[in-house]
Amino acid sequence: MNKYEIVKRLEEFAPPELAEDWDCSGWIAETNKKEIHKIMLCLTVTEDIIRQAKAQNCEMIISHHPLFSINCHSELFSESLQPCIDIYCAHTNLDRTNGGTTDTLIKTLGLDVSQTGDFLRYVEKTLTLEELKKLLLKISPNLRYVNNKKVKTLNKIAFCAGSGSEFIEEALSNGADALVTGDVKFHTALESPMVIFDIGHFESEILVLQVFEKLLADVETIRADEKSPFIY
Repeated sequence: MNKYEIVKRLEEFAPPELAEDWDCSGWIAETNKKEIHKIMLCLTVTEDIIRQAKAQNCEMIISHHPLFSINCHSELFSESLQPCIDIYCAHTNLDRTNGGTTDTLIKTLGLDVSQTGDFLRYVEKTLTLEELKKLLLKISPNLRYVNNKKVKTLNKIAFCAGSGSEFIEEALSNGADALVTGDVKFHTALESPMVIFDIGHFESEILVLQVFEKLLADVETIRADEKSPFIY
């Protein structure tokens, strides 16, 4: 398939204009090749992921996170300084679009979105804290949570895949009892006025690769071998 048709599908689902101004969504590297027969899907492009893609004869990588590491450049460019593989990412636009990162997390848990914010999604459902904990443990065995006020029952839960603890006040103002996200810092946890479940950045977002697979069902795709960098 032509790589621009592939990108067109992705952008129709997650329009680039939804991305934050600071974000680097879109083309990360572009070769002169036009036809793509095999794509590697990943959460984050790393030096190892590029090696995997080349070893598996993939002509393209589609990721959620942009290219962060400068160390990738040694694998990405050939001696002629031309990219050796096409790389495209859908980051905050995939977070914000309907059916995107956070919506996929909620759907995987068997829950339904009742209210949509900018980055936050809300589920209005009465659950005990223990019931929600058991649901979250199915996708994140390394779950940790904060419950400074000893809450036992939840009626409205805010969700933000990735790193979303900055939205605590927004969640509170919208009547949420709890926030499910990742990457919660110590002082944020210590001072939190609401229940926070930290399921891990990786665990909360890796589920979105299934969205790429559905969008590109008629193209051969493989998932990269990747895992959270944290060892528990």
